[in-house]
Amino acid sequence: MDTGAGREPRQERSRATRARLLDAAVACLAERGAAGATVGAVAERAGVSRGAAQHHFPTREDLFLAALRYMLDNRGEELRRGAAAVPEGPGRTEAVVQMVVDAFSGVDFQAALQLWAAAASDPVLRERILPMEEQMGREVHRAAVDLLGADESAPGVRETVQATLDLARGLGLANLLADDGPRRRRIVRRWARVLDAELRGAPG
Repeated sequence: MDTGAGREPRQERSRATRARLLDAAVACLAERGAAGATVGAVAERAGVSRGAAQHHFPTREDLFLAALRYMLDNRGEELRRGAAAVPEGPGRTEAVVQMVVDAFSGVDFQAALQLWAAAASDPVLRERILPMEEQMGREVHRAAVDLLGADESAPGVRETVQATLDLARGLGLANLLADDGPRRRRIVRRWARVLDAELRGAPG
């Protein structure tokens, strides 16, 4: 007779297999792009059979969408950790800008970028991906506003905070081609001064 104790190990194995597949999907997307991230390639990287992969994700689109949700959840958790570590006092604005820039970097961002590129020419995929990306954009924007204590009713403040997100995406894209940490740090410092001036209502 099947028991609850017997079901739990199977559920744990299933969750572990799913997690391995999602980690492998993110890595394949980042390294090979959407075209190279086939179900077979992801299954091989995860160390599971293709049948096991398709049991969890019947189609490649299912796999892509689950991988994007997984990446967004990871990014949200990193954002919460980063927000908790932002210091008070001098340097806070720069720390917030750096946190936003960090949210658009790393393997997860590289993988998400490959999905954005694929969605640009696939209306069905785009329709399903766009709401998730918009949700994450709103979360990062709200976190930045809260941490900065920004008054978005003041002229120009909302646009300047949004420009911080656009800058972060641009730096993340540039970083795919060349890792230029010192340049990024200079830009973060300079933009933090611009943002500080905008929040104070002073000339930049």
